[in-house]
Amino acid sequence: MHDLTEKLEKLKKDIELVLDQINFKDIKSEIIELEEKVGQPDFWHDQTQAKQISQKLVKLKSKIQPWQEILDTLKTTLELASTQDESLKTELEQQQKLLETKFGELKEDLIYQGEWDERDAILSIHAGAGGTDAQDWAEMLLRMYIRWAEAHKLPVKILDQTAGEEAGIKSVTLEISGLLTYGKLRGEHGVHRLVRLSPFNADHLRQTSFAKVEILPKIDQPEEIALNEDDIKVDVYRAGGRGGQSVNTTDSAVRVTHTPTGITISIQNERSQLQNKETALTILRSRLAQLQSEQHKEKIDELKGPNEQAAWGNQIRSYVLHPYSMVKDIRTRHETSDVNGVLGGKLDEFIKAYSTWQIDSSTVPQ
Repeated sequence: MHDLTEKLEKLKKDIELVLDQINFKDIKSEIIELEEKVGQPDFWHDQTQAKQISQKLVKLKSKIQPWQEILDTLKTTLELASTQDESLKTELEQQQKLLETKFGELKEDLIYQGEWDERDAILSIHAGAGGTDAQDWAEMLLRMYIRWAEAHKLPVKILDQTAGEEAGIKSVTLEISGLLTYGKLRGEHGVHRLVRLSPFNADHLRQTSFAKVEILPKIDQPEEIALNEDDIKVDVYRAGGRGGQSVNTTDSAVRVTHTPTGITISIQNERSQLQNKETALTILRSRLAQLQSEQHKEKIDELKGPNEQAAWGNQIRSYVLHPYSMVKDIRTRHETSDVNGVLGGKLDEFIKAYSTWQIDSSTVPQ
């Protein structure tokens, strides 16, 4: 039991060292302050501010909760080990291994230190070259990301979707919420290539299809990315396609254009024109934030429009279903033959490989 106690004490010191690095105590103090504000009788008088405080409180709690849980479990395990009860030795050794595994997983998350890494992610998929096959491929990618989110218990909301003529989707935009969601998914940004025997080809020939995935950090606070109203053009039109009765019979769809960069966002899923406009502005801020980071500009009005053609050629991963089975990331060289597993949402190995590759390449955002 002495060796076990030493291992647990060492683990405790290692955890405390990391907690100092992430300002664990300061975050706990800030949570207490925010909880006191939430408890005030007039807290909801200013609903905009109240919503911002509530969202920040949820984010801070989710950031330290896993660390608090490992601390509490470690404390209990140490107390039991101190009793020197040999009948508990096997159980406590298993617990010690579980704690070390969990600690390792939490440490891995510390690599996500980019400016927007802690944010929710706005994920868009656009069918590319390949006709109906490409539209079906876009829908397969949508299912893959939704299943990844479900496996990690992350809420998913479809913001906008355009169906294909025969099958699949032309485009879709969704929001995936959760701490570090953008940081983990940003490596998915780029062109995804599929090679398979086409189910839409009469001769069942091999077909190559492309779909572009765009990952943005959710910027939903206007003060974070200031927009000049003179630079924004808003068009309202009648929504079409799938949706509820009200969606299809009212002029609720909104198209927002940022004239300096030419970025256009169209949203029609919500029933309310106001809701569609707010969603479109959120996505616009998110795209401008990413563009600002990529172009290293201090001011939004200095930005140039996104080079869609160059981005379209930025192939990052190939999924081959025929003549063999393989998924390979072009950047990291990580690959697997478990194509069905990856398409079923098992992306963590690719996400981890991309993060490690970024560190090795010294390209992690500062």
